[in-house]
Amino acid sequence: MAHGMPTQGKVTISVDEYSSNPTQAFTHYNINQSRFQPPHVHMVDPISYDTPKPGGHTRFVCVSDTHSRTDGIQMPYGDVLLHTGDFTELGLPSEVKKFNDWLGSLPYEFKVVIAGNHELTFDKDFMTELVKQDYYRFPSVSKLKPEDFDNVQSLLTNCVYLQDSDVTVKGFRIYGTPWTPWFNGWGFNLPRGQSLLDKWNLIPEGVDILMTHGPPLGFRDWVPKELQRVGCVELLNTVQRRVRPKLHVFGGIHEGYGIMTDGYTTFINASTCTVSFQPTNPPIVFDLPNPTSS
Repeated sequence: MAHGMPTQGKVTISVDEYSSNPTQAFTHYNINQSRFQPPHVHMVDPISYDTPKPGGHTRFVCVSDTHSRTDGIQMPYGDVLLHTGDFTELGLPSEVKKFNDWLGSLPYEFKVVIAGNHELTFDKDFMTELVKQDYYRFPSVSKLKPEDFDNVQSLLTNCVYLQDSDVTVKGFRIYGTPWTPWFNGWGFNLPRGQSLLDKWNLIPEGVDILMTHGPPLGFRDWVPKELQRVGCVELLNTVQRRVRPKLHVFGGIHEGYGIMTDGYTTFINASTCTVSFQPTNPPIVFDLPNPTSS
């Protein structure tokens, strides 16, 4: 415990009774707690790129789900780039190199990146299983030799790559994790409930910025075509009850692009690609006051 901190018992998150049905969970908590309604929660308009950065602040530029379509993206001024995954179509080394070249062309002082479910080669267990399968769902990936992808994250030389790990940048502690609820058996997919909660339990307290690939329940996680909420209930409870970061950035659900707040944490779905994979959602900038060294 830091000096002078109240000695609160560590908050333990357990699997929610509605874990496996996020749409039902959303409805339940909205009816019983107004958990996702004003005044608890409201939408936030993005600030325009030419808004002057206040003194003593750091400007974060948030993107996600660029899917190897970075050529036309107009990148705004800022200090730190945050990319929350799906920077490729399939995690092919050629795609990773292209993405790394793009990162290298950007002027940000720091760039922090996590993987998403499309970065198949970054998920070693996924690759082990894929190669064992009789039928090849991803022919171009299953043709890769292990030596082609074993060290694929070393191709990312122009950023800090986080995978269930953290880095401190300009005084901000940033934690990144790629896991998402199971969806069609892509990379970094885990069953809802305890399997995902085990990953969220690795997130330390004292994190200022949390980067995940997918949304928590109720925050930019609505899929209109399915009429469903798809965010993770355990992630929501972890963020709101235990970790309480100032900023939670994610993507994964292209339709959910935009910003919300619960009054403490700002939630940004920074998906660059639309539901039809057009990279037309503008990067989102967000200013945070620099941490004061205690």
